[in-house]
Amino acid sequence: MRAPSVKAPRRWPDFATERTALAAGEMPVAGADEVGRGPWAGPVVAAAVILDPERVPEGLDDSKKLSASRREALFEIICASAEVSLAFAPPARIDATDIRQATLWALARACAGLPRAPRLLLVDGRDVPPVACAARAIIGGDGLVASIAAASIVAKVTRDRLMGELGRQHPGYGFERHMGYGTAEHAAALEALGACIHHRVSFAPIRARLARTVDAV
Repeated sequence: MRAPSVKAPRRWPDFATERTALAAGEMPVAGADEVGRGPWAGPVVAAAVILDPERVPEGLDDSKKLSASRREALFEIICASAEVSLAFAPPARIDATDIRQATLWALARACAGLPRAPRLLLVDGRDVPPVACAARAIIGGDGLVASIAAASIVAKVTRDRLMGELGRQHPGYGFERHMGYGTAEHAAALEALGACIHHRVSFAPIRARLARTVDAV
């Protein structure tokens, strides 16, 4: 008879990676993450965060795994206790290069905007942005490393708030609900209203909609 499988306990982001780096003299250590690679509209928002080792907020996690209310509460705690920098890659930059290059540009800008220059930057994902310090990419880092988790929360809350404002400025698209992602509501709004200045014209659904508009003229 096969023994029942035991599910491994879930690991939460912790400050262990940062403490190891700090003990090796790499001070300060920053975490960075971005939000908004996939949407059809709006910017990529990147955040970089240097946590205070004595005031690491409790309950940090990948922003996607947190409720909106919990993200908002942690956002306030992070901004009150840590060093934070934000950068935005607008649709024009995304269209002029590509989403990967625009994302790396935003991450580098966020790192450069920190009040103190980090000695080490820990970044979620596979790619390292072009920064002036040592950098390490960690796949799934927003669910493993406290500083990266904090950056993911700051970036997510900031972008959600921005998309809410764009929804008020451009009624009918539903930006405040789908945050620019490719939902059925968004696709229907594109058909009815066409693209606005916040759409990424290099993305296939927007490019196709613009092509149909030209063909109809």
